[in-house]
Amino acid sequence: MSRVFLNWYQYLAPLILAPLSFWLWWRTYQGDLQLVLLAWLLPILYAYIVPAVGTNVLKVWEFDTRFRLGRFRPQHGFVFGSATATLVWLCHTTAAQSIADILRFAFIVAAVLGFWNVIYDIKAIRSGMLKVYNQPWADGQGSEAITMDYAPWFFAGFGAAYGAAIALAEWLTQQHQFTTGWFVVYFISALLVCMAVPVLGYRQRSFRVHGHSGCRPVARQAE
Repeated sequence: MSRVFLNWYQYLAPLILAPLSFWLWWRTYQGDLQLVLLAWLLPILYAYIVPAVGTNVLKVWEFDTRFRLGRFRPQHGFVFGSATATLVWLCHTTAAQSIADILRFAFIVAAVLGFWNVIYDIKAIRSGMLKVYNQPWADGQGSEAITMDYAPWFFAGFGAAYGAAIALAEWLTQQHQFTTGWFVVYFISALLVCMAVPVLGYRQRSFRVHGHSGCRPVARQAE
């Protein structure tokens, strides 16, 4: 996956996949805007909030792209979010009918998002488009080690929470317990959980493996 491909992908993918994924979920939910917004908008907001903090506040990540807001590319929420909404739609079959269905879909989404985003970030780091100043980077390790230090939590962890949020919302809708007021509360709660699960899981692992939170750039030792 070359730098040229990634340069084009970051602009073309959102233009194509953002409207496409919205339309696919609209058809799946037969125009139920609440469910559509949950499936489509949740990953977009996650990909704006968490990476924006990680780049411009904590300064652990950095994008090397033509257009940037500080260290953050302004279209990133749609790059990740639209692709995520499309991938998860491909994984979706029928609405969740039980707790087992909710857990099953959470596992599937976690596996799919974890797998594809790990590959993407390895290529992005190797190309120089994405820079991550974590412990493996400070230790001089390669793109695979750098990616595996954070990606399983930030992508698979998010995927588990996101998949569960979608499936639980489907189940609640069938139980006629998803009024507009409750949906707003549910959406905000789901977004907070989708952000908390990856971040807390990553911090806990980083403390266990590296002895620090991993939420600050790690300086390389002088050679």
